[in-house]
Amino acid sequence: MIYLLKKLFKYLVMDTFEAARPFTVGKRYKHFRRTLLLIMTVITMTPLVVAATLSYYQYQVLLEKEFKNHIRWNAESAGRTISAFIEELRSVIGFIADEYSHEDLADQEFLSSLFSRLKHKRGLVDLGYIDPRGIQQTYAGPYEFRGKGYRNMVWLKESIARRSTVSEVFMGYRKMPHFVIALTKKRPGLEEYWVLRASIDAETLGQFIGTIDTEASDDIFLINHAGELQTSSRYFGKVGDTFPLESLPYKSGVTLKVEKGDSFTSLKAFAYIEGTPWILVLVKRGYIHERVWSSFKMELIGIVFISAVLAFIVILRTANILGSRIREADEKREAMLSEVEHTSKLASIGRLAAGVAHEINNPLAIISEKAGLMHDFLEISGDFQYKDNFYGQIGGILDAVNRCKVITHRLLGFARRMDVTPEFILLNEVVREVLSFLDKESLYRGIKFELELQENLPKIQSDKGQLQQILLNIINNAIDALERGGRVVIASCSYGEAFVGVRISDNGPGISEENMKYIFEPFFTTKTHGEHKGTGLGLSITYGLVKKLGGKISVESTLGVGSTFNIMLPIEFKVGLDGEDGSDTGFVGG
Repeated sequence: MIYLLKKLFKYLVMDTFEAARPFTVGKRYKHFRRTLLLIMTVITMTPLVVAATLSYYQYQVLLEKEFKNHIRWNAESAGRTISAFIEELRSVIGFIADEYSHEDLADQEFLSSLFSRLKHKRGLVDLGYIDPRGIQQTYAGPYEFRGKGYRNMVWLKESIARRSTVSEVFMGYRKMPHFVIALTKKRPGLEEYWVLRASIDAETLGQFIGTIDTEASDDIFLINHAGELQTSSRYFGKVGDTFPLESLPYKSGVTLKVEKGDSFTSLKAFAYIEGTPWILVLVKRGYIHERVWSSFKMELIGIVFISAVLAFIVILRTANILGSRIREADEKREAMLSEVEHTSKLASIGRLAAGVAHEINNPLAIISEKAGLMHDFLEISGDFQYKDNFYGQIGGILDAVNRCKVITHRLLGFARRMDVTPEFILLNEVVREVLSFLDKESLYRGIKFELELQENLPKIQSDKGQLQQILLNIINNAIDALERGGRVVIASCSYGEAFVGVRISDNGPGISEENMKYIFEPFFTTKTHGEHKGTGLGLSITYGLVKKLGGKISVESTLGVGSTFNIMLPIEFKVGLDGEDGSDTGFVGG
């Protein structure tokens, strides 16, 4: 996990800051995704961590408060239970002292009989009558304490002073931990006091406290004001050992003290037992680390971890998508700018070429006129040795001039804006008329035309002259691409109710994929030498004419197999329709 966190930190942070170096294009977008991922992670994780931290401390405070209330309630309940137990014993002793006279209690036989009836009382060890001299005059119990003196006993003094007392746990004559409940009575008509006392085994007190042990505490025991244990403790020893009591608790209510140790935190609750010299102590170690708290922490960690992982996955996916979309948008924008720049350059070249063509036309006309004049002079002149050669040279000049005229004418046609004159025409008739222009050439070059025209095509509203030029340009290109014996297939068909089309296919050498990208651009030609050297304007003019007629043109080609030009024309001509509206026409091969 630490290794993964280190890798993530390096991926998100270190590379981001190290990225101050110049970027390549790929690294720039990679850096952008990392920065976006880092920002989104911080924005998302911060509220999650803050909410988890607040929940942690709020629940800790709430749990601590609830636990303190719980242990306080348990301390009060346990104190009342012990107090009721002692009060019950005190009531029994008080009843005996009130019911019987000192003469009765001073009778050994009577006291033994009385004790035998009280043996069922829990923890009662013995019963004794102490006369005003502090001598135990009668005694009923397992020891031989008759005649023992108690004048110096603290509990006896307190009993005489307060008329009743409950002593601390002490060893006494029996050398066993016990405590005493004593009641004092005044002899009638005399200033003398006698005391009835009952001894209770300290172990019985410990067993009784054990029965009221609760889940709120790990240890429950009694101490006196000096911190001496009155009952055994799980953590602090047996009866008589010292409990580290730094200060006495408050007299009323329950006093809570939190002590933080090296390995755990302890909560101690102190409560005075009313009518006794004891302080009830409840101890809970690691009180905020119980199962509930541990379970909450595990659940909180689990929720935060799962939420963080899910959030990070979503953020990572979102950052990648945004990064890719922005990169695609930038690439499209750059491509569009490049295309605009290229188009602007071509437009400038076109205007320049049109200007050059216009200027060249005049000297060409002069050259043509002079060559014709020279031809006329030759005809009227007599024979001489090189007359035929002159005819040949003049013919070459005129051919070159005518070729230049064709080029300049096309350049001017390409640059000139020709208005469309729509009329209703039949596409198949236009195709047949165009082929009639090319019959002789196809026959001369051994090219075979095949027609696959769909009958009953609807009339279309278009410019017949421009449509003828379109077909002538494409079929001428097909003828130029073919060797003797080649084949050109011209097919017509309809595309739904709004368009018709013509398809011109040849079995020539085909066009490479690289050349396909530029085939409709001005001045691009693959016919750079030979008899049919091209100008690179035919297909550009064709492309512009098809668009002007509201149609579309596309080309499919496979090297060694041939090429197919697909032209789609609208049946109804609409002003402004340029074929670039992007409508879905179902055109195949576009």
